[in-house]
Amino acid sequence: MTTPTRTPAGADPADLAGMFERYARDLLRYCTRRVGEQLAEDVVAETFLIAHERRDRFDRARGELLPWLYGIATNLLRRHRRTEIRALRLAARAGPEVEGPLRRTAERVDAERTVARLSAVLAGLPRRQRDVLFLYAVAELEYAEIAAALDIPLGSVQSALHRARSKVRAALATEGAAR
Repeated sequence: MTTPTRTPAGADPADLAGMFERYARDLLRYCTRRVGEQLAEDVVAETFLIAHERRDRFDRARGELLPWLYGIATNLLRRHRRTEIRALRLAARAGPEVEGPLRRTAERVDAERTVARLSAVLAGLPRRQRDVLFLYAVAELEYAEIAAALDIPLGSVQSALHRARSKVRAALATEGAAR
C-alpha cells in the first residue's frame, strides 16, 4: 500500500494562507529593499492576491512556487519603478549633511558618498539588470530561480548579472579612486 504524497504547507497556490505564511517574509524583505516598507507591504499583499487569482496558471514543471511569486512581485514593482528610481536618485543627490557630532566622522561621510554613488548606478541600470541584481543580491535566488521568476533564459540571467556587477564595480572603483 502506498501512502499519498503530500505537498509541504504553502507549496500549493490554492492554499493562500499557507503560501502567505511560508513566503511573505522573504517577499517583504525583497520588496522593502526595492521600494520601502510602506509600499512593499502593498506589493506583497497584491502579489499573493494575484497568485491566488492565477493559481491555475502555476506550472509545477517550471519550478518552485517562490520564484513564481518573486516574478509576480517583480512585475508589480515595475509598476512602481518611478518610485524606486526617484528614491535611488534622491539618495544619490543627498550629500553627507552634518547634523551634530554623531555624523561628523569620516567613515560616515565616506559611507554616505558610497551609498549615494551606488544608488545612482542602480537607478541607471537597465530594468532587467536591476531586477536580476536585486533578485540575486536581496532575494538570494539562484540563477535558475531568477530565470523562472522573470521568465527569461538562464543565459540572459547570467549576462544581465555580469553586466550589472561590472557597472557597480566600476562605479565603486571610480569612487575609491576619487578619494
